[in-house]
Amino acid sequence: MSELTLIEALMGRYFDGLYHGDVALLGQAFHPQAIYATASGGALLLLDLSAYLQRVQQRPSPASQGHRRTDEIVSIDMAGPVTALVRAQCSIPGRDFIDLLTLVKVDQRWQIISKVFDFTPATASTPPDDHKPS
Repeated sequence: MSELTLIEALMGRYFDGLYHGDVALLGQAFHPQAIYATASGGALLLLDLSAYLQRVQQRPSPASQGHRRTDEIVSIDMAGPVTALVRAQCSIPGRDFIDLLTLVKVDQRWQIISKVFDFTPATASTPPDDHKPS
């Protein structure tokens, strides 16, 4: 399997974990020492993996709200055989995100070691899904 295929599979787990609010799946995508950072709110927010997963667990998932999936890999930049940068986009109700994910290959497995992101208010392209389960 190519490295790009392995990274795309990792990103599938990442996107599924975000969409469903599945912290176990997200935990598999991240390195245990990963960091989460943004300054979009006007001040630096820096969390460790545990604090980040707790945030995800405490919010309603996009799936539970019938939110349409908008996740997409924008680019993958291989910096070397064990380092990559993924630019991705996704939406969570009310916000559109651009994620810059730094990946490392440790123990023959790609993992997200840092998530740095920016967000803006959601655009009209991210309305609830018409097929929301009752």
